Amino acid sequence: MPTISTQPFSDQKPGTSGLRKSVSVFQQPHYLENFVQSLFDCIENLHGQTLVLGGDGRYYNRPATQIILKMAAANGVARVKVGQGGILSTPAASCVIRKCQALGGIILSASHNPGGPTGDFGLKYNISNGGPAPEKVTDAIFARTQTIDRYKISDAPDIDLDQLGESQVDSLIVEVIDPIEDYAKLMESLFDFEQIHQLLTNGQFRMCMDSLHAVTGSYAHRIFEQRLGAPVGTVQNGTPLEDFGGGHPDPNLVYAHDLVKVLFGDNAPDFGAASDGDGDRNMILGRKFFVTPSDSLAVLAANATLVPGYQTGLAGVARSMPTSQAVDRVAAQLGIHCYETPTGWKFFGNLLDAGSATLCGEESFGTGSNHIREKDGLWAVLFWLNILAVKQQSVEQIMQDHWRLYGRNYYSRHDYENVNSDRASALVVKLREMIPTLKGKQFGAYEVEYSDDFSYVDPVDGSVSQRQGIRIGFTDGSRIIFRLSGTGTQGATLRIYFERYEANASQHHLDPQEALADLIAIANDLAQVRTVTQMEAPTVIT
Repeated sequence: MPTISTQPFSDQKPGTSGLRKSVSVFQQPHYLENFVQSLFDCIENLHGQTLVLGGDGRYYNRPATQIILKMAAANGVARVKVGQGGILSTPAASCVIRKCQALGGIILSASHNPGGPTGDFGLKYNISNGGPAPEKVTDAIFARTQTIDRYKISDAPDIDLDQLGESQVDSLIVEVIDPIEDYAKLMESLFDFEQIHQLLTNGQFRMCMDSLHAVTGSYAHRIFEQRLGAPVGTVQNGTPLEDFGGGHPDPNLVYAHDLVKVLFGDNAPDFGAASDGDGDRNMILGRKFFVTPSDSLAVLAANATLVPGYQTGLAGVARSMPTSQAVDRVAAQLGIHCYETPTGWKFFGNLLDAGSATLCGEESFGTGSNHIREKDGLWAVLFWLNILAVKQQSVEQIMQDHWRLYGRNYYSRHDYENVNSDRASALVVKLREMIPTLKGKQFGAYEVEYSDDFSYVDPVDGSVSQRQGIRIGFTDGSRIIFRLSGTGTQGATLRIYFERYEANASQHHLDPQEALADLIAIANDLAQVRTVTQMEAPTVIT
């Protein structure tokens, strides 16, 4: 089996969701191979095992799939289940890993980042529970990338990724599978498809699903239009393209502008949803109404028993630290625990495996449950449709009823993208230096109750994750949070989160930017955001 000499690349440290770089970086000789070999070197008992492989279909997905299959063969893997055409959404990959009890899976995606020859590519490893590899695994992979001097790869020809069934690369059995079937069956086991079918075919209810020319297009056509009876055309931008049609496959109010235009336009449908590049994120809209991801998680938790898969109730809920505390209020009412974790879906894995949490979510448009170990965009859409079918109310009515019962957590995230990395790091360092001095300080009507750099002790395995975001909490429960994101590929993305609780129902109609204006001003004064970023306004506001 050919062994190729190589030298380390210094920039192969995985972020919160694997290794993400521009396509041109991955196309460098030996770059992808070095990382994959380092991954294989760090997987215990790899020889003779089954792996799952697939990606979101972005540019370079097919060539990378062929390379990985040949390397798997050379490293003694017995079987690889690969999605037809090299395609598997991230939730579907987690589903298949769990169903076939694979050792793990390699997912090729840069999630919500743009694609195409000048766009981004990425690779991450999921472990046997179907979830992202924990930090101890990714740290070991990075350490190996820094000492690697050779990799193994078969010189066998490429296989036909479009033909379902089995073929071989040397002694490796490659099984090309339908990328949708197992996932669709799992969804049907959780939700009342018959009730959703009635909703979508009653002539009174219309929905629009925007797949942003990304991986969920095929899944959405199969599930919503073919299985659930929604009219043809319900799914827009439903043909997956290597460059996502030149768009940015991030389901938020800025990048999913086609959908927003439809839902806020004349004769708008009753319900709208979008998903991202690899299918793990979701945005929910009603007619002329946007549901924040934090509110969406809270509504799903409050109404979970209306859905067959969750009718016996929830063991607990979990949210990432920057996500609003709306779901905390639901958990308190239900008498269940709400866990606060760092950002990154891998932190939910232990809680889900231990049976401590059933639903979990992040403010970055990710929601999921214990059915897999990834966030799941179409699952969230089906969950909302199931609730709408039972309650026979509009999205806006459901949200307003929820706020009347629990109060409203006004919430917004401001993203400053492609900030000079040194300047962004200096801002964070300065804030860290200020942390011990802030308690008790008054900023207008707000008094600081606590300030810290969030650290997390995993309640299951005791592992510690430090420096996960700077929190400034006020005595009325309001919060400002600063984080540098690890999911971009150029410069730094500074994220600032604002939250204010409002119990008074007569004040639930405000625009969030208006309701949070005082906190936004405090954050700018405290961190000199405009000066440091050299930007007058955020790139994206959600």
